[in-house]
Amino acid sequence: MTAALNAIDAARSAVRALLEGGVRDVVVAPGSRSAPLAYALAEAEARGELRLHVRIDERAAGFTALGLSLGSLRPVPVVTTSGTAVGELLPAVMEANHAGVELVVLSADRPEELRGTGANQTTVQPGIFGGHVRYAVDVAAGADPAEPVAVGLLAAKGIPLPAPGSARDIHSLAATPSPGAPAAAGPDHHQGAVGPVHINLALRDPLVPLLDDGGGPAAGLGEPVAVGSGAVPVDGDPASQPLRAPVPLEAPKRAPVPTVETAEERRTVVVAGHGAGAYAEAFARAHRLPLLAEPSSNARFGPNAVGVYRMLLAQLGAAVERVVVFGRPTLSRPVAALLAREDVQTALFMPEPVAWFDAGRRRERLIDEPSDLSLFSGVGPDGWLERWQQAGDAGAAAAAQVLAAEPGLTGLRVGAAVWRHTAGRLVLGSSNPIRDVDLLGPAAAEPAAFVHANRGLAGIDGTVSTATGVALAAQEPTRVLLGDLTFLHDPGGLFLGAGEAEPALQIVVLNDGGGGIFTLLEHGKVGLEANYTAAVERLFGTPHRVDLAALATAYGVRYRLVEDESGLDATLQEPIAGRSLLEIRTDRSRLRDLHARIAAAVGAAVAPLVPQQA
Repeated sequence: MTAALNAIDAARSAVRALLEGGVRDVVVAPGSRSAPLAYALAEAEARGELRLHVRIDERAAGFTALGLSLGSLRPVPVVTTSGTAVGELLPAVMEANHAGVELVVLSADRPEELRGTGANQTTVQPGIFGGHVRYAVDVAAGADPAEPVAVGLLAAKGIPLPAPGSARDIHSLAATPSPGAPAAAGPDHHQGAVGPVHINLALRDPLVPLLDDGGGPAAGLGEPVAVGSGAVPVDGDPASQPLRAPVPLEAPKRAPVPTVETAEERRTVVVAGHGAGAYAEAFARAHRLPLLAEPSSNARFGPNAVGVYRMLLAQLGAAVERVVVFGRPTLSRPVAALLAREDVQTALFMPEPVAWFDAGRRRERLIDEPSDLSLFSGVGPDGWLERWQQAGDAGAAAAAQVLAAEPGLTGLRVGAAVWRHTAGRLVLGSSNPIRDVDLLGPAAAEPAAFVHANRGLAGIDGTVSTATGVALAAQEPTRVLLGDLTFLHDPGGLFLGAGEAEPALQIVVLNDGGGGIFTLLEHGKVGLEANYTAAVERLFGTPHRVDLAALATAYGVRYRLVEDESGLDATLQEPIAGRSLLEIRTDRSRLRDLHARIAAAVGAAVAPLVPQQA
C-alpha cells in the first residue's frame, strides 16, 4: 500500500503535474488551508518554472485567471482556500464554461474527518460548480493528486475522459469524482468542449513545510518572476529549462482562402459571432458573400465586412435566403430575428464541440466540414455583395453625419475612436460599449488588434480583472473599454499587491452615471411615462456619484478626464505604459433619441439602394 503523502508533498506533486500539463501562470488567493499549494507554487516560481499572481479577492482572482488563459491559450489554475472562497469563483467558472476557457479551479478543503462536523470554514465543496465544469474530482487527504490533476488538464482541453469501466476509469484513481462530474453522470453532450475543471484537494495538518526538508523556495520567495519572462516549452523536463519570454499571440491575420465547392448562386450572408475567427472572413470573401461581423469575432476586417449591418437588415434582410454562422452571435436583436425566420435556411459551422448551447436546442444545421459548408452557402450572385457594401457605406456615412452634429462625446463616438486607434489587445465590456463598437467600428483592410470579450454569459462582472489577465499573459499593450457600472462591478480588479507585476493596461470608462443600456431597451420607453420615470431611473438607471478619480488614486492607477473629441483621439494615440484610467463623461438621457435619429438616417440613405422587388 502506498504511504500517505503529507500536505506539502501532495501539493508539490500537484504542482509538478500542473507544470507537465503546460501551466505557466497561476493565480493564488491567500488562505491557510491552501498554504501547502502556495508554498509549493512559490518553490516552482523560485526555480523559474512559472509565474505567480497573488490576488486578495477570489472573484477578481478567478477572472484574472480567466484573462490569463484567454491571453495565453494555456490552462490557468486559480488556487483558493476552503469555504466561501470557492463560491466566489462561480461567476468566472460560469463564464469559462459558456466561453470555452481552460480555467482550472484548485481548491483546498478539510479532510474527510472534519467534513460535516461544523468545523470552521468547512462546507460541501465537491460538486459545487455542478454542470459548469468538464471534470470535477475530490482528492482525499494523503492521496497523490498527480493523476487527477493530469486528467483534469486534459479535460479542460476538451480531450475526452476515459469511459467508466475502461483501464483508465477515473473512479479507480486515488480520488473520487464529485457529483456532476461527466464520468459519474453518464454521457455529456458537451464532452470534448474546452472548458473549466475543478480539482478539490483535501489537505490535512500540518500545512507548513518542514524547515529542514530542503524543498523551500530560495531567497526570491515573494518576488514575482518579472513580466516578460513567460513560458517554458511544454515538452521536456520543466525543472531543467529556464522560464523564457512568452511569444505574444499575433493579431488575427487572413486565413487561407477555402475551396469553393459549388457555382450555385444563393443570396447568403455570413454572420460572424464571438470567437468566429479569421476563417469567417476568408469564407465570405471566397464565396462573394456579405460579412456581418461582431467585434469579438476577430473577423471584422476585409472588403466583405459590412458596416452598420444590424440597421440594414430591416431593408435588405428580406432578400436573404440562407445564413452561414461562425462563432456565437450575441449582440443584435435584428440578427437574432434573421436566424429565427422560418423562411431562411441556416447553418452553424462547428468543427469542434462547444458548450454554449444544448444539443437540439438551435435550429441551424450543424456543419463541421468546410466543403459541406461551401455546398450549403453557394456563392453570391452578381450584385449581391455589392448591394450590401454600398448600403453599408451609405449607412455608415449617414450615421457619422448625425453623430457629428451631436454635442459632446457619446458612447458611439468613443467606441468608434477606441476601435480605430487600438492595436495589440482590446477588451470590450458588455452592455453598451461592445454594441457601440459593433454599430460604428469601421472594418479595416487588415486587423490591428485581437479582441476579447466575456460573451460566454455577457455579464458585467470581472471585466477589469479579465483585461488585467489578458495583458499580463499577452505581454502586449492592452486597452479595455467599459461602462461605469461594469467598472464599478470590479474595483477589486485594480488591486495589485506590492511587488506584483503591473500590466500595460489602459482602462477607458464611459461614465454616463448609471445603466445606459436600459434606455435603449423597452424600459427606456416605459421610463418616458411620467408615472414610471422615477421607478425606471432608480431600478434600471441606478444613478450614482462615484468619484472615479479618487478610486483610481486609491489603487495607484494614473487618471485622466477626457472632455472632447480632439483630446480623446490624442490620448488614444499615446503609447500604453503601466496602468491608466481614462474617464469620458456622457449623458445617457439623450441615448434613445440619438439612436432613433441614426436609425432613421441610415434607413433614408439605404432606401434608394434597395431593389423594388428583392
